[in-house]
Amino acid sequence: MTEPTWMDEEAGQFVRLYALTGGRTRSSGDDFDLIAMVTAIPESAGDDSGIGPEQRRILEIARFGASVADIASDVGLPLGVVRVLLGDLHDLGQIDVRSPVKVAPLPSERILKEVINGLRAL
Repeated sequence: MTEPTWMDEEAGQFVRLYALTGGRTRSSGDDFDLIAMVTAIPESAGDDSGIGPEQRRILEIARFGASVADIASDVGLPLGVVRVLLGDLHDLGQIDVRSPVKVAPLPSERILKEVINGLRAL
């Protein structure tokens, strides 16, 4: 009897995405912005025995800091799956996620016109 083949030379490893996320499509990582910076916490006190190889790869990438989009690209998984995995790592205390800085709102058109009129008056 031959063993089942878990690898295909053309397609790669046969692992369904829902197996990576435990069938979940949502987690605490759903709120992570595409450009949020993810950094692995070196001395994390969390238990990493339940972390899979994909999450270990994410931790390697995030060791020096990377955006959510960069991590998804480097790992080669869909963004939704990566957000679930990131949410799990965040809940375990393995990563720190910093949201992008909010940009100040642009001044109103009225203020800009007043500035232009003031400059013309000089």
